[in-house]
Parts: sequence; C-alpha cells; structure tokens
Amino acid sequence: MTERFATTPFGGGRISASFFRMREEVERKRTALREGRAGTNDTGKADKWRLLRALTEARDAYGLSDRSIVVLEALASCWPEKEIDGAAEVIVFPSNAELSLRSRGMAPATIRRHLAALVAAGMILRRDSANGKRYCRRDDRGQVETAFGFDLAPFAQAAAEIFAAADAARAEAQAMIRLRGEITIHQRDIAKVIEAAIDEERAGDWFGFAERLAMCGGRLPRVAPRLFLERRREDMVRLRAEVETAYLDALAEQEMSANDSDSERHIQNSNTDLHFERGSENELKRTAATTGRPRDGVEGAAGAEPSDGGEEPAGETDEGRRLETKAAPITLERLKSACPGFEPYARDGLGGWREVIATAGLVRSILGVSPDAWSRARKAMGDVAAAVTIAAILERVDEIRSPGGYLRALTLRAEDGKFSVLPMIQALENR
Repeated sequence: MTERFATTPFGGGRISASFFRMREEVERKRTALREGRAGTNDTGKADKWRLLRALTEARDAYGLSDRSIVVLEALASCWPEKEIDGAAEVIVFPSNAELSLRSRGMAPATIRRHLAALVAAGMILRRDSANGKRYCRRDDRGQVETAFGFDLAPFAQAAAEIFAAADAARAEAQAMIRLRGEITIHQRDIAKVIEAAIDEERAGDWFGFAERLAMCGGRLPRVAPRLFLERRREDMVRLRAEVETAYLDALAEQEMSANDSDSERHIQNSNTDLHFERGSENELKRTAATTGRPRDGVEGAAGAEPSDGGEEPAGETDEGRRLETKAAPITLERLKSACPGFEPYARDGLGGWREVIATAGLVRSILGVSPDAWSRARKAMGDVAAAVTIAAILERVDEIRSPGGYLRALTLRAEDGKFSVLPMIQALENR
C-alpha cells in the first residue's frame, strides 16, 4: 500500500486528481528504484547542477520560466549533497526568508507562484506539516527522522527525460539558427542581384522582384515558430531561383547580342516617363502644324560651342537657335526657375550655358547615369539640350525609377527626331 502522508496542501490550497496521480507515480518509481526494478540503466540518481542546466535548456518543454528555474535552483542548493537520489526522500525545508535570499531576492508572492509551477510540472512535491511550516525532526543521533518542506525526488526521477528534452532543445535551437542564416543569405543575395541588374540596366522586371522581396522579406521576429521560418525560407528559395534565372537570361541576351542598342531600346521603353513622352509628341505636332514641317528635336551640332551667358539672342550660336523659339524661349533664367535644385551643384554658379553643361556632367554621375548614356545624349540632343534634360531629370528624381534608363529613352527619341526639351520645362513650370 502506498503511503499517503500529508497529501493535502496546507491552508487554502486545493487538492486535485492530477496531484494524486503524480504522487502515486513518484512513489511507484521510488519503490521500483529501491528494489532494482526500474529497468534500463536508470539509477534515479543525478548531479543536481547538471540536471538544472539541462532543465534550463528544456524548460519550454515543461512550461517553466527562467524564474521558476531560479526557485528550483534555490531549493536544490539547500540539499547538502551534489547528487540527488530519486529512490529516497530528498526533502529540503528552507524558510521563506532563506528561500528569498537564495532566489536573488525574489518576492514571497512570486516565489509561491513559481513553486506552484514546479509542482504542476512534476519537479517537486509538497510535504506540508500540520501548521504549514517547513522544518525537520531529528533522532538521538542527530539524523533527520521526519522532514516537512519540498521533496526533490521527482526532479531526480525525471533526469533521463530532462536530459533527452535538453538534447532535443539544443537540436531545435541549432536548426532554427541554420534556418535564420539561410533566410538571411537568400535575402542578401537576392537584393544584390536585383541591385546589380538595375545598375547594369538589364532587361527584366527588377522593380517587381524588389517589391516581392520586400513583401516576403523584412526583419525576422525575435521569437518565431519553426514552421514560419521554413515557409519564409521556401519563399526566398523560389524568389532567388526566379531572380537568378532572369538575370542569367538578361546577361546572355545582352552579352551575346551583336547590337547593343536593341537591348537598350527594350530597357529604356520599360522606364520611360509617359507624361514627358506625350508632351514631346504634342509639342512636335504643334510645331509641325505651325511651320509646316516636322521638328527635328533639340539636336545641336556635335562640336558646337555653348554660349557664355543666358542673355545672348537667338541666332548667335547653334544652341541658342535650338533652344529659342518664338512661342516659348528657354533662357538661362527660365531653366533656373524651372529647375531650382540644379544650380546648387554648380561650383561657381550658372553664369552661362558652359557652366550648365559642366554642372550637368557632375549631376549625371550623382544620378547614376553612365558616361556612355551621357555621351550619346549629348551627341543626339546637343550639349545644351542634354544638360537641360539632366536638370529636368534631377527635379523629378523621386519620380523616375532609373535616371540612366530614362535618359537613354529620351536619347532614342532624339535620334529619331521626336524629342524636345520644351514640354519637360513646361511640365516643371506647371507643377
């Protein structure tokens, strides 16, 4: 018959069926260990400090917090021996004050809450006295005869399970670390490939890829379930495969093509600002209706020299003839008014078109426009018109996804005789 001594808690604590089942199981294991019927290699003995460390790693499996582990550590420190034997009664009886000190100054109410959690987890058993105090009775030889407090035997009896749970927790932690590392690497590599493709102006929906990366990427939660991380990794793997395939296809298409302008035309059409394009076409139609002949854009002679000032009348230079019209003359003052963010980049101010062109050369590098794109624009539009275009792009840099691609698109229109800077300036003036 199993001894059921002082099974009910002192005071207002209520008894439950789970408490009876746990106590019955502890007594059954204790009897089996004493009689050598425990089976396997389980001796019921464990180093209390190693066992505490293992339980700390596996505490989530038992629903214990770090504070509960601190209270259990305080109880274990009251047992004088290093080893705990589950075949015997391992009862400790610290006072409330002593238990608070050994729990790093924890409040008594908090200690009681965590003691209840340890009992519910099956780590300890209560052995309350008649008045609820914790103490022991000793015999004539000074040996403990009867003790009232907390029995640590269940803690030792669960050693095998706790060590196994700790191993599983470590394996799970390593798997989570690997998952987080893989996700980070995939996210970084995808972003780098997209950035390279945009900088190199490769064909493809790179901004669409960037939006998908932002949607399925982002900062990982500090605490996330494994299933969440596995799904995030799968999403990243699929997106990375698509991005790398698109990049390799664009690379093969551009590098193997004998005509670079074919690839560039495809890229620039995808980045063209339709507002300016429509404005250019309307301007061409109005000019054609007025003069009776199609306008040839704002192309200047490749070797024409710009004017030194903005007050020079139309007709003195090629640039003046190209930029001055009866309907809407583009003077230097008009450029400064329409593009106020352009002049601060000039080293000595904008005293003439020569300074405008020099400043545009600086601004184009800031915008990420390649030297080749800038050279082609100057050749197709003329130096002054290309500089005005750069100034207009600078004013709308927040709205233009790829300044280099946008300039190449306008260059292609200029090469076809379908480009004018007037709609660009007028659009900026109307904003």
